[in-house]
Amino acid sequence: MAGPGRDRHGAGLLDRPRSRALPPRTSAGVGRHRGGLHSRVALPFALAGADTLAVALAATATAPDAARPTATALLLLPALLPLNLAGGLYRSRLSLSALDEFPALAARAAVATAFAVTADACLTGHWTDLGAMGPMRLLALLLLMLPLAALGRAYVHHLTRRARRRRPSPVLILGAGELGQRIADVLIARPEYGLRPVGYLDPDPVLLPPGGPLPVLGGREVLGRVLRRHRIHHVLATGGAADDAATLATLRHAARLGCQVWLLPGLREFDSVQGAAGDHLWGFPCLRLGAPAMRRHGWVVKRAFDIAAAGLGLLLISPLLAACALAVRWETGPGMLFRQQRTGLDGRIFTLLKFRTLRPSNEHESATRWNIAQDHRMGPVGRFLRKTSLDELPQLWNVLRGDMSLVGPRPERPYFVMRFGQAYPEYADRHRVPVGLTGLAQVNGLRGDTSIEDRARFDNRYIEGWNLWQDAKILLRTAALVVRPDGS
Repeated sequence: MAGPGRDRHGAGLLDRPRSRALPPRTSAGVGRHRGGLHSRVALPFALAGADTLAVALAATATAPDAARPTATALLLLPALLPLNLAGGLYRSRLSLSALDEFPALAARAAVATAFAVTADACLTGHWTDLGAMGPMRLLALLLLMLPLAALGRAYVHHLTRRARRRRPSPVLILGAGELGQRIADVLIARPEYGLRPVGYLDPDPVLLPPGGPLPVLGGREVLGRVLRRHRIHHVLATGGAADDAATLATLRHAARLGCQVWLLPGLREFDSVQGAAGDHLWGFPCLRLGAPAMRRHGWVVKRAFDIAAAGLGLLLISPLLAACALAVRWETGPGMLFRQQRTGLDGRIFTLLKFRTLRPSNEHESATRWNIAQDHRMGPVGRFLRKTSLDELPQLWNVLRGDMSLVGPRPERPYFVMRFGQAYPEYADRHRVPVGLTGLAQVNGLRGDTSIEDRARFDNRYIEGWNLWQDAKILLRTAALVVRPDGS
């Protein structure tokens, strides 16, 4: 079975290429946008304003009486705006087109109208006529609202393109190969994208013909310095520039610093990516690296849920905690709680709490020894607590304090964080979010003495695709594993 010094293929960790152990902390001044309609703050508000105005005008034009427009708009907007937000209709894009957005807008408007009809019928009691407005007026409302919203969005996009031409944002291109040079030519020739290339990052500057319009600024190791010097807001990774794990980790760090990161496929992969959901740059398909999880909508809700659930949980299970503490005291003697340093968000060290499941060892051994399921220091009580994960319950206090979250990558000891970070470039990216009591890797069986590479992959997948529903699924799967424990 794979231990901390070996992956499942038998390669020693310290035999692998060295990489950073922890992600660099956020630096000030990188990725901060100037004002203007094309900024990531102003554009979503302008698009939401256009949708709101369309709803108000359509509701006024189709209202059966003077009191109905306000009521209809108040019922429709609370459904339409969140649906559009969740569907990415308020997201900043490279290519702006109201016609491209129209199908998604129409589908969400239909769902929002159905919600408004149901709410109206509940409030007025007019169930037979689809609410007080009636079916024909509702159809007229929808048919009028959609073109008005499309026109409003088209005008916002027109103003955005003008603002982009006047105040372009600097962009860095990763990869000076054929695709990178073609992308640079497009951006220089088409200022409506609002991106002004400042140069390339490429480990092989020989690829660039002499006398070109843009310089090669260095390899990926200087990315942070280039971002700060040029106050870069966007990064375009072309071709195979993002194929290796080390460069992907660098791109993730650029996203953490506030940059929008776009991935463009190589020329050979062009056809296979055409149908993928994403954006395009003058016909070149591109996919945006997801915003850092902690900057997404819903992260505040996640923290509020952590506080409420951890606080309530500690109160409800206090008798169980007392029983576990007495059992540990009986088996191992004094020192029922086990305190150990672990690495959390951005590499910060905190003290993790657990019920003691092993007989005490010296501090150095505790910090550097890899625990396995059949450790001879584990008694029957400790084995039961670990099998049922009851030894983890004191970490609810860590969650309440803010050291951890209920769901996130599992925390590890600093000694092993350093070793694993040197062996696996993606391992350090786990620390972009708070560590958790349970995580995607754990509910997929990656607990205890399992592949570190697999754990890092699952943890980063969780971070890249984070949403509240994913947290709920992981908590439900964790509860099922506690009910049906299969060991760790």
